Amino acid sequence: MKKLLYFTFFAALLACGNQEQKTVEPTVEIQDFEKFAAEFIDDMWAMNPISASYQGVHDYDDKMPIPNEARKQFKMKFAKDWLAKLNAFDYEKLSEADKIDFHLIEDDLKNTSFYTNDFKMGEWNPASYNIGGAFFQVINYQKHSLDKRLEDINAKLDYVDAYYAQAKENIKTPTEVHTNLAIQQLEGSKSIFRKTLLDSLNASAKDEEFKKAFESKIEKTIATIDDYKSFLQTEYLDKKNDSTTFRSFRIGKELYGKKFAAEIQSAYSAYEIFEAAVVEKSDLHDKMFGLSDMLWEKYFGEQEKPDRRFDQIQMVIDEVAKTHVHRDSFVTSIRQQIPELVAFVNENDLITLDPKKPLVVRETPEYMRGFAGASISAPGPYDADAETYYNVTPLDHYTDEEAESYLREYNNFTLQILNIHEAIPGHYTQLVYSNQSPSLIKSLLGNGAMIEGWAVYTERMMLEAGYGGDNLEMGLMYYKWNLRTVCNTILDYGIQVMDYTEKDAMQLLMDEAFQEKSEAEGKWRRARLSQVQLCSYFTGYYEIMQLRTELEEKMGESFDLKTFHEEFLSYGSAPVKYIRKLMLKKLSSDSKAAA
Repeated sequence: MKKLLYFTFFAALLACGNQEQKTVEPTVEIQDFEKFAAEFIDDMWAMNPISASYQGVHDYDDKMPIPNEARKQFKMKFAKDWLAKLNAFDYEKLSEADKIDFHLIEDDLKNTSFYTNDFKMGEWNPASYNIGGAFFQVINYQKHSLDKRLEDINAKLDYVDAYYAQAKENIKTPTEVHTNLAIQQLEGSKSIFRKTLLDSLNASAKDEEFKKAFESKIEKTIATIDDYKSFLQTEYLDKKNDSTTFRSFRIGKELYGKKFAAEIQSAYSAYEIFEAAVVEKSDLHDKMFGLSDMLWEKYFGEQEKPDRRFDQIQMVIDEVAKTHVHRDSFVTSIRQQIPELVAFVNENDLITLDPKKPLVVRETPEYMRGFAGASISAPGPYDADAETYYNVTPLDHYTDEEAESYLREYNNFTLQILNIHEAIPGHYTQLVYSNQSPSLIKSLLGNGAMIEGWAVYTERMMLEAGYGGDNLEMGLMYYKWNLRTVCNTILDYGIQVMDYTEKDAMQLLMDEAFQEKSEAEGKWRRARLSQVQLCSYFTGYYEIMQLRTELEEKMGESFDLKTFHEEFLSYGSAPVKYIRKLMLKKLSSDSKAAA
């Protein structure tokens, strides 16, 4: 399960532009880096209005970017001009914190060329043109009056025809799996227009003339979306027996390495992380075998153990997995457990939680389904008091057999670890802290590996703090869950670079990672839809654990876990390699001051 925040955010950012843009003239006269960063952020949002809406900046809610050639050239000029302004600074004279922001801005601007000229997602991923979320962000912004939101949407609707006309022109040779995803999500996104927006319109005090014109635009928008879906169906899916219709979903070693560097921003290369994951997988197998030995008698009595240790582990997991919630109470059970996690964190003084920051467990909206079963949709730092949504996809679309397989994967023990990861003290907690960072750059240019790595780290940290007590089943299921994190990296690199087949993937996920068939099939689908992101979990976790170990060794008895957590999160969502630099610098300064 995954956090969808940055998938949706960057899909919008990469596919979109803005109308009526101002150009940025490079200068070498800026002396105040904070002023520079503020100006950069303002222009970044003007260039990326949809991304701005997702992050809580609603000055451009009436804009609907058209992803055409002019937009492409404008993005390149934007990056070139702002790099010139950035490089006007004397890097060595910046504070340590500003140096990190310098690198984040530099990395973001330099990556523009890669995404625009090399990766070219808009040519092969029809799902990148899903506008449902862009409209939802506008209507959901409660700080604007309903009339204001409807007026912005009314203006935004004028761009839909041109947007999808350009989308059809942009698509060259799509992948089949992204084409199917697009059709599924586009169908779901229509509910935003047909229900969410029209319900809001009916609840408003707008005059009849406005309402009639608005309804007409909604009907036209739905027809445009249907036309785009029909285009994908007739031009590609209906011709899928033609070997030239679809391109491969694999991006290959070169693009993968570049995308890993651009998105993960690790101190290690993609291959080095792959190798580390292979080693970690073997270690986890050893730990799981030990626990299965300890649990064997409880579940099998005097029955003889199988010869293969993988078979023994699987047999014990199968018994433990039988304890799960009913399919109809899946979402409810998650909602009920959140207060228990809050209580444990507070009782063990692991990190300070803000009780005023709302977390809402909800069913995943239709337009977001089809990619992950659970995710967090968090507000940006500009709207930090807004609700954070824990999206959980209900199981009503599964057959009884599929639901049982899914629930065995997310049994009573694993479900608790999932909630730690997604909510407390994982994604939800980290994103609250990120919004409080004094540096907007560190929050806005968030690093996915740090975000996912923190969530994975908290799973282990909570168990180390005593969560689950001495329950061996919890330990076994944690290792199984952590093994999935490790195998995500192996699977992603294997599929995109090493040509893993579906058979290879199933063997890894079901035989070596002990996953249920439904989960393995879902991961095979997801690994074809995304690239690199599945590596973020293990990479971030790996680097956070290395940092914690390094600080524990340097600080000895003075090391405090809560202090480590809060200082680590105080730097926003910056890459771990940059946070490490700041924390070690602070430790050195503190040591000198004490001496």
